[in-house]
Amino acid sequence: MTAMAMVGFNQKQMFFDRQAVIDAVGRANARNLSRAGSFIRRAARSSLRKRKRVSEPGQPPSVHTQDRVATLKNIWFVFERRRASVVVGPLRLNGSTLQGSNRSTVPELHELGGSAVLESRKTKRRRRARYAPRPFMGPAMKRELPKFEGLWANSVK
Repeated sequence: MTAMAMVGFNQKQMFFDRQAVIDAVGRANARNLSRAGSFIRRAARSSLRKRKRVSEPGQPPSVHTQDRVATLKNIWFVFERRRASVVVGPLRLNGSTLQGSNRSTVPELHELGGSAVLESRKTKRRRRARYAPRPFMGPAMKRELPKFEGLWANSVK
C-alpha cells in the first residue's frame, strides 16, 4: 500500500480581505476629505478682512461686523457619508434670505453677484441693490487644490 499525501489550498485566503480593504479605503477617504474641507475653510476665512471700507469688485468681501455668529467668517464644513463628499460654506442664518427676483442669501450675492430688494427698517421704503461679484469660496478652493493630491498618498493603512 502506498501512502498518498494530499495538499490542499484554500483559495480565499490567497486574496485580500475585501471588506477590510473597502472599510480602510472608506475611512481614509473620509479623513482626507475632512482635511480638504478644513483647508478650504481656513483659506476662505483668512481671505475675509475686517475693515470699514468696501472691497473692490472681484476681491473677497470685507467683514464689517463684530458678531461671532452673524458674519461671513462663520464658515463650516461637513463630510457627507452617503455621497462621500465634503460641503464647505458660510453658515446660513434664519432670515438671511433677501427679497428680490433671485431670492439669494448674502453669501451667495457676494460670491456670484446679483441684485436684491432691501427694505429700510425706519421708513419701510424698498430699493434694489446690485452686488458685484466678490468671490471668496471659489478662489479659496482653487488656492488649496494643489495640497489635495498629497492627502491621499499612503493614506490607506
